[in-house]
Amino acid sequence: MKTYDIAELLKGNPYPGRGIIIGKSPDGKKAVTGYFIMGRSVNSRNRVFTATEDGIKTEAFDPSLLSDPHLIIYSPVRVLGNKTIVTNGDQTDTIYENMDKQQTFEMSLRGREFEDDAPNYTPRISGIMHVENGEFNYAMSILKSADGDPESCQRYTFSYTNPIAGYGRFIHTYMGDGNPLPSFEGEPEKITVVDDIDEFTDILWTSLNEDNKVSLFVRYIDIATGEAETRIVNKNVK
Repeated sequence: MKTYDIAELLKGNPYPGRGIIIGKSPDGKKAVTGYFIMGRSVNSRNRVFTATEDGIKTEAFDPSLLSDPHLIIYSPVRVLGNKTIVTNGDQTDTIYENMDKQQTFEMSLRGREFEDDAPNYTPRISGIMHVENGEFNYAMSILKSADGDPESCQRYTFSYTNPIAGYGRFIHTYMGDGNPLPSFEGEPEKITVVDDIDEFTDILWTSLNEDNKVSLFVRYIDIATGEAETRIVNKNVK
């Protein structure tokens, strides 16, 4: 499978929408994840990531400009024991609650579909990272309409056991800008990652389209100890 430079992918796509990256650092010591949001409307751009006890949440930067919290206010990241959940919507809570009841990642999403934002029908993308006893594996999911037909939901899950050091997978909501926005297609893209969290954060943030980028979350988890290091970057700052 072709390996991409994540910076080139992002620079070549002015509107990938929301994106999830999961992989393993080149030295094999860290489980890596990143999540970003973008926006074209005032409502979508009026957001920031803030830290919570078990992850992050989106909040309105200027509450007076918040016209519709539906689909834009949610918890993108939550931690359940040795599992880190990363998604582009409130399905984070669905996965958390169902996996807490011993359901699998895939089963926990059976009751969910793509977003109800016609005519885009934005895909719901999700990731789960499992770090325990010095081992790391992950999975990604996308729930999407059938080529824009809301009568059919297509469900894909991609699992990665003992992932190769130095590489990750990148899944995002849109193939590019458009009206309606074209949904992501195919297997999550194979990309390279780096050992240093600050370097990777800088690569991602500076490569995202300046007009459309809103917020970025990056986390490196020590596979041996489970200890996590996190970076949050918001375009909207006071």
